[in-house]
Amino acid sequence: MDPAKPPERPVRRARLKLALIGALFALPAVAGWVAYLAGWVPGRTSNYGTLIAPRPIGAEPFAALRGRWVLVSFDGGACDAHCEKKLYYMRQVRRAQGKEMGRVERLWLVTDALEPRAGLRAAIEGTRIAHTGSEVAAAFAAEGAAADHIYLVDPLGNLMLRFPRDPDPAKMVKDLERLLKYSGFG
Repeated sequence: MDPAKPPERPVRRARLKLALIGALFALPAVAGWVAYLAGWVPGRTSNYGTLIAPRPIGAEPFAALRGRWVLVSFDGGACDAHCEKKLYYMRQVRRAQGKEMGRVERLWLVTDALEPRAGLRAAIEGTRIAHTGSEVAAAFAAEGAAADHIYLVDPLGNLMLRFPRDPDPAKMVKDLERLLKYSGFG
């Protein structure tokens, strides 16, 4: 054996270990690439509401609520049964946040000139009511009319989430709890 030349076997073994470690770290990237090419789509997301690409809402009622999470509903001042149910859900979802409920506001944007009846105002005490035109409702693009949904605006004034027409309040609570837990502002 030549003393200047290292033994062949340990060098080969070290190179094999290095190749195995490299393959181990490359495996997730290769698996992801193969899944992408095969058309695999990940399963359902964990949020209940539909995420909307954040876009700023600069209307007047939102400027006063900047720094808070805002649950928003659009309806006429006459407020039918569906409207009352949405307002009730908004109140209950906010109350379900416990000590974090101070970070959440409720806003009812009345889309016509009618004033809500006094009994309804008393039932939704604490909900801010503002009259607005159709241009604000148009900014809340939805499947169907803006009045069909409850929306969530983040503390920076961006529209970000839309709940379905007949929402499940328990799932709304989970979505909002998760946002409040992981959000450092608002």
